[in-house]
Amino acid sequence: MSSTYLALAIVAVLAASTAFSMGGQGGGVVYVPILLALGMSIHDAETTSLFVIVATSVSAAIIYRRRRTTDWNLALVIEPMTFVLAFGGGLAANYIDAFALKIVFGAVLIVASLFMLRPITERETISARRWGHWPRTMGAYSYVVRLPSLVPVTAVAGFVAGMIGISGGIFKMPAMLLLGGVPMRIAIGTSSFMVVLTALAGLSGHLVSGSGSFDVFVALPLAAAAFVGGRLGSSLSTRVKPSTLKIYFAVLLPLVAVWMIVGTLV
Repeated sequence: MSSTYLALAIVAVLAASTAFSMGGQGGGVVYVPILLALGMSIHDAETTSLFVIVATSVSAAIIYRRRRTTDWNLALVIEPMTFVLAFGGGLAANYIDAFALKIVFGAVLIVASLFMLRPITERETISARRWGHWPRTMGAYSYVVRLPSLVPVTAVAGFVAGMIGISGGIFKMPAMLLLGGVPMRIAIGTSSFMVVLTALAGLSGHLVSGSGSFDVFVALPLAAAAFVGGRLGSSLSTRVKPSTLKIYFAVLLPLVAVWMIVGTLV
């Protein structure tokens, strides 16, 4: 990648990491298209994206930890299965050709946007006595997590995330809201921690399988930009209404999906 393209990628990653860290997401759904637009192959873009996601999410998770909006126990219950499947997804990417990966990536973006368009209704009256319903308290928030609905979705999201080079936060955060009954602010903080682990698992799978090359001299500057963006976005998140974040992502993702699918087919 030329120095001009690298500079453009740094600016784009900085902007994307700022925006997505506000919603507890790693930004891989935009990092991969950015790298593809600058001439990187799909397999290399996925591997690089996962490395950059780690930097974004670590940076954001530090801020959310200080605000005490990360439900650590919930993350440690949900994430192990997701971690294992994300590693498997990274391994599987080596056996899928570039055309199929791009189409799958575009389809994932469209499905994710539909998740974000669904209205959020918090069901405060759900009984905590039912099997798999876990009462939680974080600061001023009290809620009941519906684990039977949440865990399978996040696990599948982990596999897909590892395969196509994203963190899975684009599914985890809506799943926690719509299926798990987790409040928006807690979901964002918890997702930021979880995507660090999912991205590490997916990256490990890609590296072990050799599905994509990894240029340190490209990845490190992008990771540095993502780290800065992650801190900036997580710091700004309290100034942005949750509904605004949902609309932003719901509009952006289909546009990126159309660009990827059309570019692949034409």
